[in-house]
Amino acid sequence: MTGTGHGRLAGSLPHRIPIFPLAGVLMLPGRNLPLNIFEPRYLAMTRDAMAGDKIIGMIQPLDPTTKVYDPELYDVGCAGEITEFSATDDGRLLINLAGISRFHVLQELARTTEYRVTLVDFDRYRADFDPPDDAAVDRARLMPVLRAYLALADVPVDWQALKRTPSGVLVDWLAIICPFESSEKQALLEAPDLAERSRVITALFEMALLQQPSGLGAPVH
Repeated sequence: MTGTGHGRLAGSLPHRIPIFPLAGVLMLPGRNLPLNIFEPRYLAMTRDAMAGDKIIGMIQPLDPTTKVYDPELYDVGCAGEITEFSATDDGRLLINLAGISRFHVLQELARTTEYRVTLVDFDRYRADFDPPDDAAVDRARLMPVLRAYLALADVPVDWQALKRTPSGVLVDWLAIICPFESSEKQALLEAPDLAERSRVITALFEMALLQQPSGLGAPVH
């Protein structure tokens, strides 16, 4: 997974954005999120975004199991720019969102569209526009528990390629693809910086290993 190269500058994002509530899905600044859009209101949202500034905010419902049409949401999400767009013969839209910056929801606006629109604040996340500090990741602690976690899940891994992967890319990639609970995904999103996200994800791996009846609590080197 590579950075997006979206080219947006801090302060250039709109403060009125459509939101796409989706449980268990994590988008992070500088990373790509492919989406398969099929629900009518989100088809409308995507088409409207494409006709405008191409920005959509990804956010999670507080209750990942809820079936409510407009569920309560977390306060923090991540805005992305549509960088790829195609339509299928059966009416779906396939898009790629390039993550730009996290946001804090200030207010949900009165409904004038099928989808939800919010006023958001990006100011507290200006560091999302800075290059990641790979040196902040404690790889010496992360890699042994990652190896044990993936072995337990029986996931084949090219470890040589993984060792060459920049720390920021590795941590974000793991945060996005690993099957963590929605609340854990949210904790990874809200981590203030890469160093803290690395600490959170390492702790999640350690807890997952400790919960195994086989006793795989000790790091495997």
